[in-house]
Amino acid sequence: MASKDVSPGLWLIGIGPGDLGHITERAKSIARGCSKRYLEGYTAVLPSDQEERLEEVLGTWERLMRPSVESPERLLDEAREEAVALLIVGDPMQATTHIDLEARCMEEGVGFEVVPGMSATALAVSLSGLQSYKFGRQVTLPYPYGEYLATSPLEMIESNRSNGLHTLVLLDLDPTGMGFDLPTPMRPDQAVSILDRMAERAHEEGGASKGDPVEVRKWDGILLSDVGTGNQRVSSGSLDDVSNIEGGYVHTLIIPSNMSDNEKDAFRRRNLS
Repeated sequence: MASKDVSPGLWLIGIGPGDLGHITERAKSIARGCSKRYLEGYTAVLPSDQEERLEEVLGTWERLMRPSVESPERLLDEAREEAVALLIVGDPMQATTHIDLEARCMEEGVGFEVVPGMSATALAVSLSGLQSYKFGRQVTLPYPYGEYLATSPLEMIESNRSNGLHTLVLLDLDPTGMGFDLPTPMRPDQAVSILDRMAERAHEEGGASKGDPVEVRKWDGILLSDVGTGNQRVSSGSLDDVSNIEGGYVHTLIIPSNMSDNEKDAFRRRNLS
């Protein structure tokens, strides 16, 4: 598709997770036809080997980090006059930031279009062997910031567990919380350690009457590493077990609850595979 065939506006284009082979033909065509292409670089991450292929597959591009996306005046000014692609790893509109962009475009009369891509979260659920309808609220596990450690992610996981629902846990990519620097994906051992600390903090804040802290390391867990890439790995065990898994770059954690017999069989087949 030539640039003259793509109408002016901001195009949020999903490029799929991990491997550029997941990009749809429509996404390729529209991205190539845009006058400018930006890779949104802080809500998700593209492996370095795929970044090196991005120009070959879609054309020249620049990286945009959080400040330029959350204060998008320059981006919107360009999109008023020409077709501008914001390339999103995975599927667009999964982050509040992208929903805000749509609102800004609507308010300012800037064209706005979404080209869906394969979602890393949907792929993780599929690879887990668990039933998608049994998942509860999705949780993001953030890095601690200084002395601040939120316990709400653990509370949401416990709420899902008490209702017999599995939890998809997205691991943080930014230790600073600022979105300026390239991502530093959280490792499995860091994730389980943070859940441990959350359990201890929740116990301290709840008082001795609440009994012992939740023993999160005994919970079942499924670790999905580098989904959508040639290095993809899915491993199951206790959270203590999966915390010892090394290697991989981007990880996602699933904490099952009340698994059916079929789900238990799938869990065992993935046991530290």
